[in-house]
Amino acid sequence: MTKVLSLSDAIAKFVNDGDTVYAAGFTHLIPFAAGHEIIRQGKKNLTLARATPDLIYDQMVAAGCAKKVIFSYMGNPGVGSLRIVRAAIEQGKLEWEEYSHFGMITRLQAGAAGLPFLPMNQTGAISLEKANPNIKRIADPYGGKDVIVVPALNPDVAIVHVQRADANGNAHLWGIIGEQKEAAFAAKKVIVTAEEIVDESVIRSDPNRTMISEIVVSAVCHVPFACHPSYAQGYYDRDNEFYLAWDKVSESAEYTKQYLDDWVYGVKDRNEYWQKLGGDVHKRLKVPDLMSEPINYGKY
Repeated sequence: MTKVLSLSDAIAKFVNDGDTVYAAGFTHLIPFAAGHEIIRQGKKNLTLARATPDLIYDQMVAAGCAKKVIFSYMGNPGVGSLRIVRAAIEQGKLEWEEYSHFGMITRLQAGAAGLPFLPMNQTGAISLEKANPNIKRIADPYGGKDVIVVPALNPDVAIVHVQRADANGNAHLWGIIGEQKEAAFAAKKVIVTAEEIVDESVIRSDPNRTMISEIVVSAVCHVPFACHPSYAQGYYDRDNEFYLAWDKVSESAEYTKQYLDDWVYGVKDRNEYWQKLGGDVHKRLKVPDLMSEPINYGKY
């Protein structure tokens, strides 16, 4: 028995209408392929939680998948606003909760620890406290200054993309480490998508790099190039041209619909999507090898 499923089967089995879905990954390893499969399957009334929504939640909101977003910082990184999410919030079509980055991570840490909330130091973000009644102040029981507390976040499903995983879900990831581990351990179900499915011996050869453990994983999906237009450290680069182009696409409902028709509904899976991008894009995003020094774990 293994946990390996196709991405379409994993989304069909583990993501239900009305779920809270957390697509993890900070800057890189953003699971765009899973988001596109959720769109293709027509999932509805989702609460989309993520530290930085990025373009994937703009696309999912445009496709009508979401009833609410929970986030810390919302934008097209390095470009400007997430036009679609922002417009939906301003028009009252989308519920929302905003936290600081640390507040969002603290919520996941509380969820992973099985606690109802966790405290934080006071921050300068007084306006967030006014805008979000879930951010509260309580007295320090030991006599110090008041602390901020935020409620636990336990997503119904966390989706985590990694560089490699074995068939049981033990997963290696490297590069910028975001909230992947916290999201996975806080969630009720976890879908891991991976650039490579490797033998268990590869994972065991470098145990300190195992950020996600099989004990929390529901499904493992082999999905190369799942992050585009974000990147996977060591596999392909960030497509900065796409992020710039999305700012123009998302200005227009017509252009957004055309994008979804062509690049989400119009392809059956991530492999077809990647092939459609074409050789010039593949070449532009190719990264040279830059190997870390080997580690000697000794022999036993």
